[in-house]
Amino acid sequence: MSEAAAIPIDTRRRSEALSRGAPLHPPDYGLVLVIATLLCFGLIMVYSASVVTAYTTYHNQFYFLNRQVLSAVLGLVALLVLLRVDYHLLVGLALPGLIVCIGMLAAVLMPGVGAEAYGAQRWLRLPGFQLQPSEVAKLALTLYMACWLSTKREQVRDFAYGLVPFAMLLTLIVGLLLKQPDLGTAVVILATAVAIFFAAGAHLLQLTLLLGGTVVALVALIHVAPYRMQRLLTFLDPWSHPLASGYHVVQALLALGAGGVLGVGLGVGRQKFLYLPFPHTDSIFAVIGEELGFAGTAAVVALFVLFAFRGLRVAWYAPDLLGRLLATGISCGITFQALINMGVLTSSLPFTGITLPFVSYGGSSLIVTLASCGILLNISRQTVPRDDGHSTHPRHHFWRRYRRPHLSGAGRSQRAAS
Repeated sequence: MSEAAAIPIDTRRRSEALSRGAPLHPPDYGLVLVIATLLCFGLIMVYSASVVTAYTTYHNQFYFLNRQVLSAVLGLVALLVLLRVDYHLLVGLALPGLIVCIGMLAAVLMPGVGAEAYGAQRWLRLPGFQLQPSEVAKLALTLYMACWLSTKREQVRDFAYGLVPFAMLLTLIVGLLLKQPDLGTAVVILATAVAIFFAAGAHLLQLTLLLGGTVVALVALIHVAPYRMQRLLTFLDPWSHPLASGYHVVQALLALGAGGVLGVGLGVGRQKFLYLPFPHTDSIFAVIGEELGFAGTAAVVALFVLFAFRGLRVAWYAPDLLGRLLATGISCGITFQALINMGVLTSSLPFTGITLPFVSYGGSSLIVTLASCGILLNISRQTVPRDDGHSTHPRHHFWRRYRRPHLSGAGRSQRAAS
């Protein structure tokens, strides 16, 4: 076997890309435009949705907007730094970062260390601000999973070396999140990890076992905590308890229905006047629906669909397996969270508290989301054409693959030799 043939295809492709100066090409401008649009739109909606709560609570209508702008600035700094730093250099931070995040998730549960609000203990008290470790855990786990699975190669499909350690680590992280409790973030992390595992080459049987185990665990969690059973019943019929367990969902549906096609007008919504719980965080999508109507909510959905498409396109053209897994995890994680938030407020999913990425108020969420986008854009700067310089559009690969004739023995031998 020649020396060139012994080098893995991903490594060869990346080495050739590096020799051509591929890491210096501009980032995906379409992805940059989507991120900038969501960020600017989020700042506008945070002010519109929070103005009543900010004035009645802090006597300053710009209170939440000012803090969100500061978080956006810090997040953009993190994005620009990670855009310039080669994502391969982050491999050394994967394990230490995961250990620190596990420690913070455990510290949140300690009395006097974790801050409690609305029956949940999800924040760490730090001088001058509060940190939500679950947001940091999303990025830390994505980075570690991508680095770890990119070294496994064919061992990913092995039960002992692939599925067992993957499930054990995921159980630890999800277990700590459920103790807070934070079911929404646990579901996002679980779905993101499974997406990375699938992209790494997991066997269909492994995914089936994971899905089965997840369903059994969810059934057990519903029986252990009565409030989860109540949320499930509310999901089936939110109007049965409109002033109790179904209040949040009912108010969100009223806001979405009141908006009609074009909405009542930006800033004119009524549900944010202390009717809709958490209008600037978990329920901001309902405020968008009331003030901007179906057109506004459809535009938000379209932006997240475009974000997922551009992000997965970056994963498709990434120069190596690490880049593909990182881009897949970041794109799927942000998109899953957005879909869950919108699904909850439209009563398409059982209720769970979770923010809308880029748009909802929340410093930890916005900073981590923008930092993740910095890594994604850095990968987009290093993308290379697939199939040795042929057409880079996935549709062309599909057409070229299935239009060629399937020849018998001699033809297959010639192609194998080539």
